[in-house]
Amino acid sequence: STTDYSMPSDDKRSVLFVCLGNICRSPIAEAVFLEEVKKRGLEERWGADSAATFGYHTGKSPEGRAMSTLKKFGVTDYKHRARVLRPDDAQEFDFIFGMDDSNIRDIKDELRSHKGKAVIDLLGSYDPQGKKHVPDPYYESGTARFEEVYHQCVRCVKAFLDKHN
Repeated sequence: STTDYSMPSDDKRSVLFVCLGNICRSPIAEAVFLEEVKKRGLEERWGADSAATFGYHTGKSPEGRAMSTLKKFGVTDYKHRARVLRPDDAQEFDFIFGMDDSNIRDIKDELRSHKGKAVIDLLGSYDPQGKKHVPDPYYESGTARFEEVYHQCVRCVKAFLDKHN
């Protein structure tokens, strides 16, 4: 092609999933997304990462219940270390998804002065069941809420990829 883009992988699009601490919801969403991308044979087309709005858990692996939930549903090769949202994420990613309204506010605050291409939206805006918010399971006992989060992320990710491919 004669069009010269600055990035060699310009046709590859990327998604950043963001929650408060980057150890529960956003890693589950990222893992589910990568799994669905793999199932559809779209690894050349899509990349993903996840991040926190606050650095409570920077450098830590996802919460144990998040990992056991992923494993229960067959996602066994996911690895991640929590990181904080960075200003250059606005330029780096095509889509940045928050899990709830306070995530969206924090993302917009953090990226306000940084021009970027990223579309910032609630992941739940893609939920065919109409659940706009992905609830934080961190303070709940057991894994039931984590499994709800997993299933909601699966619904949203499938709907997103159906729309954007």
